[in-house]
Amino acid sequence: MITGKLIIQIKRKLGNGEGQHGNTLSPASRMPEGPELYLASCYVNSMCKDLVFAGPVEKSEVSRNPEVPFESSAYRISATSRGKEVRLTLSPLPKAHPPQEPLDLVFRFGMSGSFQLVPADALPKHAHLRFYTISPAPRQALCFVDVRRFGHWEVQGTWQPGRGPCVLQEYEKFRENVLQNLANKTFDKPICEALLEQRFFNGIGNYLRAEILYRLKIPPFEKARTVLEALKHRRQDPELTLSKKIKAKLENPDLLELCHSVPMEVIQLGGKGYGPDREEDDFAAFRAWLRCYSVPGMSSLQDRHGRTIWFQGDPGPLAPKGRTSRKKRVKEKSNPEVTDLEDSVPVPKKKGPNRARKPGKKKPQKESEPEAKGKVGSTRGPKSKPQLKASAPTSPGDKPGVLEGKQRPMIRKRTGRSSQWDSIFPFGAIEGMDLFRVSKRTMSILMAEGRVTDTGAGREMGSLSEGRAQCHLE
Repeated sequence: MITGKLIIQIKRKLGNGEGQHGNTLSPASRMPEGPELYLASCYVNSMCKDLVFAGPVEKSEVSRNPEVPFESSAYRISATSRGKEVRLTLSPLPKAHPPQEPLDLVFRFGMSGSFQLVPADALPKHAHLRFYTISPAPRQALCFVDVRRFGHWEVQGTWQPGRGPCVLQEYEKFRENVLQNLANKTFDKPICEALLEQRFFNGIGNYLRAEILYRLKIPPFEKARTVLEALKHRRQDPELTLSKKIKAKLENPDLLELCHSVPMEVIQLGGKGYGPDREEDDFAAFRAWLRCYSVPGMSSLQDRHGRTIWFQGDPGPLAPKGRTSRKKRVKEKSNPEVTDLEDSVPVPKKKGPNRARKPGKKKPQKESEPEAKGKVGSTRGPKSKPQLKASAPTSPGDKPGVLEGKQRPMIRKRTGRSSQWDSIFPFGAIEGMDLFRVSKRTMSILMAEGRVTDTGAGREMGSLSEGRAQCHLE
């Protein structure tokens, strides 16, 4: 069973217009709002007006929505929208059998629902409800496509009772419903949260609320009642002519007027998946139209429900405490020369040939003291080269750094993916030479530094394979 808290957590990860670590999703991935539902109904009516459907309605096996008990030899499909709902009507033709009444299906698109008309033999992967045509040829299928499966349909459904009038098609009723209910506790909330209440703002969603508040320069966390109460007493000069009244409204719209006009602008843009191009180019006009939502330079905060609100300037007095707004930044272009492997696994820097030291800069090598018995522990600190600790020379002719006996050399052992050093095992002096076992990595570093002169005895030349090697320490 999916609880309310779980749905909020899923929406925070998949929706809100954001991906992880602040990356925004494409417009196609954003939750459908009033304009998208209206465009969907127009798409169904325009594409299906000359089509005749037949046979049963198919539901995908993975969908948890109800089966649609409808089958007819010939029927047509029409659509209408209201706020964030779309109603499909399946109407049998007069001579179709079996004879039956029209069937209504009410759809709520969730986070990714849409309708697509496709060839019957090339169904989309996430087509969860399918209506097949019988004429004209070739056979096609009208599909309800829902990638994330938050969409829902109801058989013989009606408009959801708790939803208010549509901001697009019932503007006068919508405005009256808001202004007559300002005493409702909904309007104690910040205006950005009140705009998502479908009881009063049916069809307004996340990107629309950001665009509406931005145009009026209203802080998103201002109290909703404070913003809307002034509209109850707004009166126009009765002496103005009708044309001047219309001009004044267009030049200085209030918040409720923008709740109607801004979605209408989106509808006039077209596209949004229902234009001639179903690819990303179909959203180009919409991306250019956005002024605030997910636009670089704008700030963002999460409201109490985990939805991200975009704005500019002061967030308002009811902004969540302990949260700081984040600004949208323009992403830097990635370096094409860097591969995925190079991004995920750090490559240690290669040691180049030794550089000639300037005269007078060479530091004298200090003699090290013999190490106490026991294992050498690991130390943390800045990266350093492995260092051998040698015993004091036994005679004046002995070179410093020539080790003897069964002492164990000291080497700093660093942990980490790119700086793991292996220990050097016990050794003994043989005819002025030291015999010891080292790892391939340690041997290569010592040889590159010029501290070890390889004699090539006891191992393969050039392979640096782990084994016993005879070397001079210098």
